[in-house]
Amino acid sequence: MSDAALRLKRLLEQLLGDPLPVRIRAWDGSQAGPPGAPALVVHNRRALRRLLFKPGELGLARAWVAGDLDVDGDLYTALDLLAGLIWERGEDARTLAESLRDPDVRAAVRGLFRLAGPPLPPTPPPEEVRRPRRHLHTKRSDRRAISHHYDVSNDFYEIVLGPSMVYSCAYWPSPDSTLEQAQRDKLELICRKLGLTAGQRLLDVGCGWGSMAIHAAREHGVSVVGVTLSQEQAAYARKRVADEGLTDKVEIRVQDYRDVRDGPYDAISSVGMAEHVGAERYLEYATDLHQLLGPGGRLLNHQIARRPRRDESAYSVDEFIDAYVFPDGELQPVGSTVSMLERAGFEVRDVESIREHYGLTLRRWVANLEANWRSAVQLTSPGRARVWRLYMAASALAFERNRIGVNQVLAVRTPDSGTSGLPLRSRTWNELN
Repeated sequence: MSDAALRLKRLLEQLLGDPLPVRIRAWDGSQAGPPGAPALVVHNRRALRRLLFKPGELGLARAWVAGDLDVDGDLYTALDLLAGLIWERGEDARTLAESLRDPDVRAAVRGLFRLAGPPLPPTPPPEEVRRPRRHLHTKRSDRRAISHHYDVSNDFYEIVLGPSMVYSCAYWPSPDSTLEQAQRDKLELICRKLGLTAGQRLLDVGCGWGSMAIHAAREHGVSVVGVTLSQEQAAYARKRVADEGLTDKVEIRVQDYRDVRDGPYDAISSVGMAEHVGAERYLEYATDLHQLLGPGGRLLNHQIARRPRRDESAYSVDEFIDAYVFPDGELQPVGSTVSMLERAGFEVRDVESIREHYGLTLRRWVANLEANWRSAVQLTSPGRARVWRLYMAASALAFERNRIGVNQVLAVRTPDSGTSGLPLRSRTWNELN
């Protein structure tokens, strides 16, 4: 009799101490769980071995990326239902060692091992980054990390991001707006916050595929230097600049921001880049940008932030994100970012949270990926496409549930005279056409 799903459901509930909110569909065709709920499809026993030999988020991610685990039904609903069991069990959740002192937990683990069967732990999917965690955020390690994430395929990013080719949170006039309009509004909002005028020099740190540089040069007449560590991004951005006829105004470099020496600049945009800097290097990052600005120069730092922890020493990076998406990436609370910018000498003038906007943006990216799934798989691999679908869908829910946020911080290198150069009512920049 086929009963793997029922056995698995009971063992997982015994292990977690909570009822499973989703159905289980097992490799033998059996099903168990709440009728009408999304189904967690366990294609084979190897999925259980991945979970048992690497309990927690990374084991689940490996099973998902390898195709051993899937979801039948709405992915967002399934992730939302599972969030309380997987991602939100709280800072006071018991460690694995503490949990195993419970005889019911030990019995459940033994039962899962019997159900999973031999052999040894499965090899992680090839998309996983495996490297020693020494020497984080050196120029060499950052270059490798950026290459892993961005040198995937420009054609793949075109599928996900759409014509705007902007890989950061858009700024939505309404939920029904197009992604392209919302991304254009985001770029324009940044330009207005920076107060860009013709003839100024802008440094775009982490310039991506050139969208910010092109918009600033075309719409505001500034000269732009864009820097990225990604060879593929740079090649793509240079072609776009040439196609726009802006080669006299926009220079794209493959260069670490720490090696930029041709200041002063009138303004610096750093959009979705500071997450790669790392907590230990953040003051250095802020100081370098401060020194690259002339007196009165403005920095717009657009950055994802995590919520503060009661015990900051207990914070650890997200295993799935670190292994499959952003190697060595680190999120900090927005208060830490503001503090570091001020320590570097900046005057922080405005902080705007646009958290809800990222949920909308990510859902559009997921829809683009799902609508072009076959092409995305051909351009990368089945595992890589699955990484992106899970990462973006889970991230959308994280923003919507206020687990993480995103903020635009406007800071000024205010001169000794104390004149910031900002208008008295600066928030008028939000009144976009």
